[in-house]
Formats: sequence, structure tokens, C-alpha cells
Amino acid sequence: MRRQRMAGERLRSSAALAVIVAPAAVLFSISPDLAPVETSEPVVQVAAAEVAPAAEAMPAGVEIIAAPAAFAWNSSAVPAAAPEVTSAQLVSASRWRADTRSLMLPKGVATEHGLQVKTILAARAISDTFPEIRSIGGVRADALRWHPNGLALDVMIPNPGSAEGVALGNRILAYVMKNAGRFSVQDVIWRGTYYTPSGAQGSGGYGHYDHVHVTTHGGGYPTGGEQYFR
Repeated sequence: MRRQRMAGERLRSSAALAVIVAPAAVLFSISPDLAPVETSEPVVQVAAAEVAPAAEAMPAGVEIIAAPAAFAWNSSAVPAAAPEVTSAQLVSASRWRADTRSLMLPKGVATEHGLQVKTILAARAISDTFPEIRSIGGVRADALRWHPNGLALDVMIPNPGSAEGVALGNRILAYVMKNAGRFSVQDVIWRGTYYTPSGAQGSGGYGHYDHVHVTTHGGGYPTGGEQYFR
């Protein structure tokens, strides 16, 4: 009886071992000829550094079966990323904005209400270039249409009878004539002489000894979105 009981226990132990070993033999093999097992469930690939400590106890020569090709990463399914903006491009854009701001003409000493755009440009440019000028007249009542229509400026010269005042008026005249196309200049009057972009057209009897008179072709009235540049 004792021998029979021992034989029965050995038989049950062998059957239990077979139950454990058989499934493992399906998944693992020390043979290099084992083909990947098809499965409908995604196989998660784990980096070597992330393998659980228990994996270190695997028998030597056992492979982790790779995911089937059906689950391979498809890079074409991922939308292309937006182009990377480099720091150099950001700096370049920042410099462009800074340069643009530095080129913009601030409002000068002239009252711009009622002035047309080319007249405003001339007034701002004269104020910016000649900080000695403290007053520039614009729209006012007059028998002629130039001032009432926002086409004319009176650039008032400090101490106009002094050598310094005359020299300053001469420099403003030269500056306006140099920029006649940009300011759309019609004429300039200074110290009795009438000038057009072609040069002096007549002298004597024109007055304007205390200010430089500048007339433009206007360019239309501002709409509010204009920017004026040096």
C-alpha cells in the first residue's frame, strides 16, 4: 500500500509539472528557428532598462518575441510637425520689428488735424531732422486754398533775422528740396524767393522772412491707419 501511495503522488506531481511546462514551451524557445506568434492583441515592447527585475531570472538563451509586423510603427500616419523656429530666426524677427519701430517718424510739433498725408510726412520729417524748430503752422483760414485744405506748412524759424536763423532756414529749404519727391512738394517760399522742385522761380515780393513756407500736393486725408517713416 505504501508503494502504491508513493507511486500515485509521483504521478500527480508529473501531471502538474506537465501542465506548467507545456504552455511555456509554446512561448519560449532556445532554438533560433522559432517563428513569431500571431496574436490579435498589441504587443508592448519594453526597453531593456525598463524590464522588471523578475526578467533577470530568465533562463539563458530565452528570447522575448518581437511584435508582429502588423503592429510596426507607421511614421507616415503622424502629421508632419511645424517647422522648428530657431533662436536665430526669433532674433532676426525681433531685430526687424525694432528696426521698423526706429524708422517710424513720431508726431512732431505741428498740429496735424486737417493736414493731408504728404503734408503730415513733411511736418514730421522736418521736426525730426531739425529739433531746433518749436512751431510749425498748418491748417488756418486764408484767401488761398493751400492752408485751409491741409496742403501747406509754416515752419517758424527762431531768431529769423540772425545769421543762425537764416542759416537754419537755408538748411530746411535744402532738405525739403532734396526730399521733394518723397514729400510731393509743390513749392517752397523763403526770404522773398519762390522755389519749385526745379529750382528758384522768382525773387522779391514773396515775403516769408520769419518762416519757411512749404506746399505739398497733399496725397489725400488720412484714414487712421497710416504710418510715417524716415
